[in-house]
Amino acid sequence: MTGRNRPLPSEADVVIIGGGVMGLSSALHLARAGVRVVLLEKGSLGEGSTSRAAGGVRAVFSDEINIALGLRSLEAFERFEAEFDQPIDLHQVGYLFLLDNDEQVETFTRNAALQHAMDVDSRMITVEEAARLSPLIDTTGLKAALWSPRDGHCTPESVVQGYARAARAAGATIVPGTAATGLVMEGDTILAVQTADGAISASSVLCAAGAWSREVGAWAGVDLPVEPLRRQIVVTEPMPDLAPDTPFTIDFASGLYFHGEGRGLLIGMPESEDSWGFDTAADPGWLTALAEALERRAPSVAEVGVRSGWAGLYEMTPDHNALIGRSRRVPGFLYACGFSGHGFLMGPAVGEVVRDLFLDRSPIIDVSALDLERFTRADARPELNIV
Repeated sequence: MTGRNRPLPSEADVVIIGGGVMGLSSALHLARAGVRVVLLEKGSLGEGSTSRAAGGVRAVFSDEINIALGLRSLEAFERFEAEFDQPIDLHQVGYLFLLDNDEQVETFTRNAALQHAMDVDSRMITVEEAARLSPLIDTTGLKAALWSPRDGHCTPESVVQGYARAARAAGATIVPGTAATGLVMEGDTILAVQTADGAISASSVLCAAGAWSREVGAWAGVDLPVEPLRRQIVVTEPMPDLAPDTPFTIDFASGLYFHGEGRGLLIGMPESEDSWGFDTAADPGWLTALAEALERRAPSVAEVGVRSGWAGLYEMTPDHNALIGRSRRVPGFLYACGFSGHGFLMGPAVGEVVRDLFLDRSPIIDVSALDLERFTRADARPELNIV
């Protein structure tokens, strides 16, 4: 029996491993295309990286594919409530990258030109303009900023709920509380997916397991270079004078970022020393470093109390770009993982891409450069706009 005390389906066209936004978006688009889908999630839907994300949605990246995925997904988020009857608390308050050296300014100016050429409304602005947009910041040392007014943030848990309900309505079988434990293989052919509750016959598997993807790939003999990296977030107590249109503000040099969360702020920043692995316990030393970063860039926020906080996992690849494709050695094994901190915001578009890859048709966005084989060709393309 499954985690919901229902019989486990005996067969499917494709089994999706992972019940975050990536797996659920893929389940929806595959089911709408008439594919028999079973999605397995070892815990609750979205409880992995999706529910611990900062919720940012944007199209400002340094790579053409990421821009295209972000922009198409942003369009999906804009119509999400109307399409799925699910409010996601979308706030298009803009993204603001604060830059404090000439190299950053040169890089982001080049990125802005590429984004503009792809119909993204982003532009370089002065420090004075940045201060008007995000009055909490101290502008000391800043040189310029990148501003993208259409971007913003929403609630990941609500997106999960909307996709799950729509995928079930389209015919997908979604099974939370049931972990995949392995694959039944005959040579390079997938025959079934194993669980503690039995096996599901299927010739195709989609790995959408986020930070846990390397283990899933190993079951098929596919090496997915995905490593978990801890990231921490806090939410402040209410701030009476907080502007409701406070943008998603990122101090690029330190990685400090914040955006409005209810009447307070959601704040995050990388750790001073990367913590690789699956440990999501809070590090008290990180709070000290965060307070110091706030004193430098947003001093008034440093005096505000912390209401809550959590840690989650980025799913990092060597070039900070996603892995999206179909294994050449095991044709029934597809993967959409390794998004290195920007997976939630790309979920809507990637679900469409996965559908197209499964159906062997040209994807709505050409993601061939994100194929796993790029690392053997030595043509990896690092994404620069992440923290």
